[in-house]
Amino acid sequence: MIRHILLIKFKDSSPASEINKLKGLFESMPEKVEGVQSVEWGINDSPEGKNKDYTHSVLMTFKDEVGRQNYLPHVEHDALKEVFRPLLEDIVVFDYTF
Repeated sequence: MIRHILLIKFKDSSPASEINKLKGLFESMPEKVEGVQSVEWGINDSPEGKNKDYTHSVLMTFKDEVGRQNYLPHVEHDALKEVFRPLLEDIVVFDYTF
């Protein structure tokens, strides 16, 4: 299995309604893209203050490398990016196999 972690910093001007729309798009991926097993959306609530203004996270689990390779060029991923890019200030993407 592969974990795909996104740490997200949204632009201050990003409307909450668009962020909510994005959340729904991420959460629908397991039903739309073969090989995406699960998606978790989270908002930082750490009391440590070390998040460097990254406020949201997405944790996706792919069944295997085939699942990840199916997701990356998938039309549903492209549709998600169309909503995501205008909202995005910065992002960290980190994948690992377990």
